[in-house]
Amino acid sequence: MPAPPVFLVALGLAASVLLAACGPSDYAGEMRAQHDGDTPAASGATAGADTADVTVERVVYGTVDGQTLTGTIARPAGAGPTAGLPGVVVIHEWWGLNENVEDMARRLADEGYAALAVDLYGGETAATPDEAMSLVRSAMADEEALTENLQAAYRFLASREEAPRVGVIGWCFGGMWSLRAALALPDELDAAVVYYGGPVTDADRLAPLDMPVLAFFGEDDSSIPQDTVRAFETALAEADVEHEVEVYPGAGHAFANPSGENYVPAAAEDAWRRTTAFLADNLKDQ
Repeated sequence: MPAPPVFLVALGLAASVLLAACGPSDYAGEMRAQHDGDTPAASGATAGADTADVTVERVVYGTVDGQTLTGTIARPAGAGPTAGLPGVVVIHEWWGLNENVEDMARRLADEGYAALAVDLYGGETAATPDEAMSLVRSAMADEEALTENLQAAYRFLASREEAPRVGVIGWCFGGMWSLRAALALPDELDAAVVYYGGPVTDADRLAPLDMPVLAFFGEDDSSIPQDTVRAFETALAEADVEHEVEVYPGAGHAFANPSGENYVPAAAEDAWRRTTAFLADNLKDQ
């Protein structure tokens, strides 16, 4: 899979598909309401994963506007950067690139992937919802830079890691940008997983996607109403995009984060089972 150039058309598309009803400030305020009372405590997300057999390192995966992009890559122990493992771009929640997200990269490495946890906040992380709201607003003030960041992550996995196939996954803010990464790299990415990220409901905008999409939502998530979820699913079907959309009854926003107030273990475990099966089907040799 060759490393692509930076597509200016894709940058414009990514900038145009922000939630139709919300600008950056409105989105950040809505997320603040969804995470009221939350703190990004250690999640225990790696429970059940044999992360003793995983190696983790900090890497520079590109530059945007002269700024170095630094993330965390996790691989199965013994696998070097040219092992040819399938790759996954891992996009953090609104808290930033913290231990929780690095744990998810470790879990993916335990499944046999080179998992690159990217940083969309320039090294900053939040300890409170108010701090996270500020970071979201700052980051989304330059959506083209966020898109270039994720394109650089793809190139890093495709070139430096020699990944034959690359997918993307994200949660919350990262879920929204997982879909937008797919829109920016419609022919390059091989799978996209969206956990309760703001969807796109225009079939014309989704039509370029040439990879399957797996998306999870909570039925009680007031930030993404069920009408919007249904419109997203309808638009994917109209655009002839292969997709699975799962809605969990009794679950709200961020139901898969063990450190949050909305954690729903049964839904989180089922979503993770579906995620690993989906990635294996689309990224690994069969």
